[in-house]
Amino acid sequence: MMSIWCPTCALTQDPLAWCCERCGGTLEVTGPTVTAEPLAASGRDGVWKYRSWLPDVEPITLGEPTTPLLRQDWHGLDVVFKLEGALPTGSFKDRGVTVLVSWLAQHGAKAVTIDSSGNAGAALAAYSARAGLTCHVFAPATASPGKLRQITAYGAELHSIPGTRQDVTDAAMTHAETTGDIYASHAWSPLFLAGTQTFAFEAWEQLGHTAPDAVVLPVGAGTLLLGIIHGYTALHTVGLIPHIPRIYGIQSTACAPLVTPGPDPLPVTPGQTAAEGIKIATPPRARAIISAVQATGGRIIALPDDALWHSHTTLTKSGIYPEPTSAIAPAALPHLNLTGTVLIPITATGLKSPA
Repeated sequence: MMSIWCPTCALTQDPLAWCCERCGGTLEVTGPTVTAEPLAASGRDGVWKYRSWLPDVEPITLGEPTTPLLRQDWHGLDVVFKLEGALPTGSFKDRGVTVLVSWLAQHGAKAVTIDSSGNAGAALAAYSARAGLTCHVFAPATASPGKLRQITAYGAELHSIPGTRQDVTDAAMTHAETTGDIYASHAWSPLFLAGTQTFAFEAWEQLGHTAPDAVVLPVGAGTLLLGIIHGYTALHTVGLIPHIPRIYGIQSTACAPLVTPGPDPLPVTPGQTAAEGIKIATPPRARAIISAVQATGGRIIALPDDALWHSHTTLTKSGIYPEPTSAIAPAALPHLNLTGTVLIPITATGLKSPA
């Protein structure tokens, strides 16, 4: 039977809980697991093709496709880009939100609240509209105008908050506590992580039922990174791949709490960066991110914006138009001494925040 539980307290939670009611920690979800049996013909593409490997809910979907792979030589490396901007709202956040909103709606939620720099808010607004949920999105006043317009276009109520990213989070939490709305943060929800696993499942099939040697991606709250690790770990556990790829998380030097030699994140004061999607000073799952990356043999590094923009130019000149945050991942390749096949998610389309 599916449930949400706290791994620290071993306590089963209310299905609409976003943190442990006892310790306040992050939660996990139990439920269907990957099996070595062939995938049943579901008649679906993309995320819900893997429905038998996901939480048992009736899908609320916007027709998520299998996102394209684009292979190219990148300074002598065999790099495969996976273009997540092809998802319905233009970013990888749709993977997690389609599962999260399906779960919340099935368990009786009527109104949801999120804090977001833009992409997660847009995804929650879109899927809430599909599900008939009231949606409140709290976003930084400095967020990309295009993302903010997208949020309001879906009918969500936008709350533009001045100050720091933490101020935005605090405002959203206060709203949820005051109104009783469900706090549907992608950074906290284990249902969101269940959805981002499908990035690994899709890539596994697209690469001929194999795993890449490494995955390099931007990391802020770490929800795509952890989902990818969970997905490849599940495939490896049942013998569908011989190894788990090394995972490399890339942060901005303007906000790099995860670049630490120890198990705990560093206290940081965020500076200015074009990589707004990863400017998260206090990721709720920070220790899990650091531990999981180290367990794969990878690491987390930080790069400045000049490297990001150089990479962005190279990508656009090869026909890929990424959101600036996405460009920080390929910028890291000269610093990582990689071999073999490297998989890189282009986490959102550049139409989200034109350079």
